Amino acid sequence: MRALVQRVSNASVAVNGEVVGSIGLGLCTFVGVTHDDGPDHADRLAGRLAGLRIMDDADGVMNLSIAEVGGSILVVSQFTLYGDTTKGRRPSWSAAAQPEHAEPLIERLVEALKEWGLEVATGRFREHMVVELRNEGPATLMLEV
Repeated sequence: MRALVQRVSNASVAVNGEVVGSIGLGLCTFVGVTHDDGPDHADRLAGRLAGLRIMDDADGVMNLSIAEVGGSILVVSQFTLYGDTTKGRRPSWSAAAQPEHAEPLIERLVEALKEWGLEVATGRFREHMVVELRNEGPATLMLEV
């Protein structure tokens, strides 16, 4: 699993003009799933996200986790994180898991984040989503488990 994580002051995702998930201070997390990912990958990613020290402390140093600042996480599934652009101009999506494999793992990730005591909002799987976010820092990291 891959996650592109952005520290945000706010973020939202809309489907057909309706906001289906939104957060204030927190992490906007785009998540991709590949073929050999399983529930253990989702659990490990949840632990990494919950403990990621990317939030500022009182001195303005990235030293605190999302839980320590009372923030939230917006999880947005994004198969394009596994796009391969090494040949030609059109990405290959062959490394991205099929929706039937990926969707339960995204759901497991969300549940695992909640088990860490985090407030979680989501987009909608298999839908065209419009994501709006305000990246703070900017701070953007790629995680892979």
